[in-house]
Amino acid sequence: MKLSQYGYDFSPEMLAKHPTENRDESRLLVLDRKTGAIEHRIFKDILDYFEEKDLFVFNNTKVFPARLYGNKEKTGAEIEIFLLRELNRELRLWDVLVDPARKIRIGNKLFFGEDDVLGAEVIDNTTSRGRTLRFLYDGSYEEFKETLYRMGETPLPRWVREKVEPEDAERYQTIYAEKEGAVAAPTAGMHFSKHLMRRMDIKGVDKAFITLHAGLGNFRTVDVEDLSKHKMDSEQFFVTEEAAEAVNNAKRSGHKVVSVGTTVMRTLETVVSTNGMINAADGWTNKFIFHPYEFTVADAMVTNLHLPYSTQLMMVAAFGGYDRVMETYRVAAKEGYRFGTYGDAMLIL
Repeated sequence: MKLSQYGYDFSPEMLAKHPTENRDESRLLVLDRKTGAIEHRIFKDILDYFEEKDLFVFNNTKVFPARLYGNKEKTGAEIEIFLLRELNRELRLWDVLVDPARKIRIGNKLFFGEDDVLGAEVIDNTTSRGRTLRFLYDGSYEEFKETLYRMGETPLPRWVREKVEPEDAERYQTIYAEKEGAVAAPTAGMHFSKHLMRRMDIKGVDKAFITLHAGLGNFRTVDVEDLSKHKMDSEQFFVTEEAAEAVNNAKRSGHKVVSVGTTVMRTLETVVSTNGMINAADGWTNKFIFHPYEFTVADAMVTNLHLPYSTQLMMVAAFGGYDRVMETYRVAAKEGYRFGTYGDAMLIL
């Protein structure tokens, strides 16, 4: 498969700028990958397709306020910092992206907040845009972290909209977010409401939770036509014994395993063994899934409607079948579905 095969007629008006008023009332496009049949539903109808003891696997990563605005020492030049990951708790070292990167060099000092309450020193260049910062703060680690996050902004992708609004702090997050570490939300999970989760319990549909800290690599442009030459950014994951046992028990008993999102799918396919069962593990994965690919864990997938040429669309097309998925996207566009982070959902059976 080539990059050029993942384009479709797209316009910015198709992107959702805001979430639906209620999480579970977005539209749901259902694709049967065996027959190609398409149904148009509301997300809260999703349980109609599953039975007692079927298992939904969720990503419980939690997005933190990763975008900060500050100034460069002496010149006062405005800069934007995007926190990627904490490298060393004791030394307060963070891997960050800087904009504009060309003006920031090793040894520069940066200041954030009123009265420059938080400072940082650039100690390393990691990429053309990336830097390692040592934050300068006299208080305890807990006070430092609280200050850092208080000044931070929800890292809503710029292509959704330029200005972050108060609703984003809650809505650019799943209701079951628990393990802090993501700078990009697992968007498929954002459609699940507390009410829908309770209905799952009543029906006896099971849940398991894994963690993959989604990074900016989710939005990185694929710039090679030959997809085998594209390299995904590594992301940290955790699969507990409890989660592995839940997935393996569902598979052994013939119940459906449902991957809620591409991050869950990538994690499951990273830890699967040759016998089709998954292993408890933690580590880093840069697994890139595109057609043709033989999936061994999930029987169904919940996902959003993704942008052209994105790695998420490539994975979805591999799972649902390239021709069927691309045709379904054409139907979605014609029917006025909302695309992107805050858009409508798709269920592939």
